Amino acid sequence: MHSRGAERLPGVAGSPHLLLVEDDPGDAFLFEELLTEVQPNVQITVAATLAEALERLRPDVQCVIVDLSLPDASGLDALRQVIARAPTTAVLVLTGLADAHVGVQAVAAGAQDYLVKQDVDGALLGRAISYAIERKRADESERQLVEARAVGRENARLERGLLPVPILADDSLRHLTRYRPGRDRALLGGDFHDTVQTGDGTVHAVIGDVSGHGADEASLGVRLRMAWRTLVLAGHTGEQLLSTLDTVLEHERWGEEIFTTLCMLTITPDRRTARLHRAGHPCPLLFGPSGVEALPDGPHGPALGLIPGADWPAEELDLGDAWGIMLYTDGLIEGCVGEGGERLDLTGLEELAKAAHARGERGDVLVDGLIAEAERLNGDVLSDDLAVLLLSRGEL
Repeated sequence: MHSRGAERLPGVAGSPHLLLVEDDPGDAFLFEELLTEVQPNVQITVAATLAEALERLRPDVQCVIVDLSLPDASGLDALRQVIARAPTTAVLVLTGLADAHVGVQAVAAGAQDYLVKQDVDGALLGRAISYAIERKRADESERQLVEARAVGRENARLERGLLPVPILADDSLRHLTRYRPGRDRALLGGDFHDTVQTGDGTVHAVIGDVSGHGADEASLGVRLRMAWRTLVLAGHTGEQLLSTLDTVLEHERWGEEIFTTLCMLTITPDRRTARLHRAGHPCPLLFGPSGVEALPDGPHGPALGLIPGADWPAEELDLGDAWGIMLYTDGLIEGCVGEGGERLDLTGLEELAKAAHARGERGDVLVDGLIAEAERLNGDVLSDDLAVLLLSRGEL
């Protein structure tokens, strides 16, 4: 290794380290002199054979300059072995006048550039090395970007496949959902929702919130939703269902501190009454002919995963002919309002919903408006996972 001077190769930070693979001592000496004449601080390791070069390839080597005519390898075989050993390192190949065409083949095989020995001077060699290093960096950045996009598309397809498709055959019911994870560039969060109509005409709806944020919570939310749907389709309801789901959570979670709040609605086939179960979850909003109100804080149980053998009593709801029930997760109401740090909470959401309903807003416009207004009051996007499920019947 030879170290000299204090300049830098153009565009290359620090003290560049090069590996020169050249079996002709005279040519090797000439290339060292040419380089150090224009780039005094360059570090050069010289190897006379391919085997020696492969031994001396280290992560700090930024560029390999390899002669394609070596005692133990010739032509593109030497290039391929260097690339295989150091796939992220720039490679510059040297050819003679008689085999310049091999240089073109070398670039096609993965080298960043080639030089004809007889045409090389110091300035040309310095520029070629700098361009080779920068081109390799650009190629690596592009490769990583392509890989990241491919992984992102695959994850997106996977996550979309895990989002629920409601089982709902009753055309008299309008079903609207909104779902937004708190994680950047994610499709799933720890919140979940689902709607299932069983053979007797009963409509079951659920919304839940796994504590915490991240991919693990999203995975657990999907498992709980699928378990809930399976139990509903198997004929389980009420406390029996929640008790079983509590057991599922106990076995699926990764720590005893993980819990899940949940709100479950069971609407009778005549659509005039419903049964509500809450497990540590915020009260739904009820829309009726007289306006909007939050359901009273009636009988309910703790969040799933907190108290073994807990009870989750039901609350009976008289819906009438025209109604709407909005289930949501606390991501909608935990944003701040004003500069004092107060939360929007259920009271604030109820006021926003009353004002929107009085303006004649319904369905998509109403729900999207509530989310937008909560964000406006918060001064930024809501950071927690957020899910909303609105079921309605008749003209409100």
